[in-house]
Amino acid sequence: MTDTGRRVLDQFLGALGNPAPAGPVVLTEGGSLPSPFAVSDLAQASMAAAGSSLATLLSSLDDAHTPTTTVDRDLASAWFGFSIRPNGWELPSPWDAVAGDYAAADGWIKLHTNAPHHRSAALAVLGVTADRSDVAAAVSRWDADELESAVVAAGGAAAAMRSQAEWDQHPQGRAVASEPLLLHERTSEAAAPLLLGAMGGPLGGLRVLDLTRVLAGPVATRLLAGWGADVLRIDPPGWDEPGVVPEVTLGKRCARLDLRSMPDRHRFLELLAGADVLVHGYRSDALERLGLGVDTRADARPGLVDVSLDAYGWSGPWAARRGFDSLIQMSAGIAEAGMTAAGSDRPVPLPVQALDHATGYLLAASALAGLTQRRRDGVGSRWRTSLAAMARVLTDAGTTDSDRAVDIDPVRPLPDSRVERTPWGDARRLPPPIDVEGVPLRWTIPAGPLGSSEPIWAGR
Repeated sequence: MTDTGRRVLDQFLGALGNPAPAGPVVLTEGGSLPSPFAVSDLAQASMAAAGSSLATLLSSLDDAHTPTTTVDRDLASAWFGFSIRPNGWELPSPWDAVAGDYAAADGWIKLHTNAPHHRSAALAVLGVTADRSDVAAAVSRWDADELESAVVAAGGAAAAMRSQAEWDQHPQGRAVASEPLLLHERTSEAAAPLLLGAMGGPLGGLRVLDLTRVLAGPVATRLLAGWGADVLRIDPPGWDEPGVVPEVTLGKRCARLDLRSMPDRHRFLELLAGADVLVHGYRSDALERLGLGVDTRADARPGLVDVSLDAYGWSGPWAARRGFDSLIQMSAGIAEAGMTAAGSDRPVPLPVQALDHATGYLLAASALAGLTQRRRDGVGSRWRTSLAAMARVLTDAGTTDSDRAVDIDPVRPLPDSRVERTPWGDARRLPPPIDVEGVPLRWTIPAGPLGSSEPIWAGR
């Protein structure tokens, strides 16, 4: 266990309202992902926070025993990349052909164009077609900040590269610095007691409604599914994210609803009335605009554990801005620090989407903390965090000497691991990185395409 990993874990536990873990936490030794930042420490600490939160919940069910949580450092680092290993087929690229870093007239900017409407917005602002050389030529004529603002105003997603010092002085950077890592509040009294472990794992019988997309939210609900929760993911018609669906739909059923449609919105409220946990990653004002705001959700399900994230924080001028892990890295100075450390002439991001993954495990920990509170006090709760807040955790943890970073050894599934028969072909998973004593992670539903299930709870 490194001192940095322990400090970050203590920060996570403090944000969750647990100054100390409920039981022993073991962080094994291992390598580090190559980065000037403590990415592997972040991976271990975020997973340990989730495991410790489950241990706390289990100890509320059985006062006689609090299980030990162990997080394997190399496996934690590997799961921050991809856990699935296809057999005879390949994962699609997670990146659109236009997405990436471009040199502007006065710096660098990242265009995030994986979603078709985001690509269309960026190309419309630049006045070019989807050809990288044409895009690069057009970007070079813009100042980075001005192009960022224009793309965002057109409904796209982009971020100019800033240093950490520039982000600290930026109005949104200051807003994020003033927010707690987790915003937490008690809500309505639950209408019925919380029953757990009725079937299939410690969270057996628990219903989790998943309104999230790439990547943090799906990581959270994948973990809850591995501990036995019934996870139902809801996506809008036409939405897909082929580069990550085989990675993050493990253990879930995936359905579609158009929440702009009154019948589908009514169906969603029916589902919500049967849920114990809601995890959502829409922009901060999106559900309000759909008529599914905080009060509506609380009325639909008294005692609900309502867990959410956004990109740039919950206050400040960018509170409702579209954002993704790679964009936050550009905004918050991470890519610039990587460039400086590497002596490169272009942005150098983290080796994995660490902000997404770490936030996902913190969301899962929040859901488990909310369930503990519901069991103890009979009330629901609301939990909120952001990718930008996680970026601050990582940058505040300090930098490491990149020449001391050791690449993790290639981690592969165990030879006797169960074959996961997915619609794309057979695959295997890496061994689980988190071990909570007596309650192994186990997924019973293989990864599958979005929209492959009906919007109903299991058993109905």
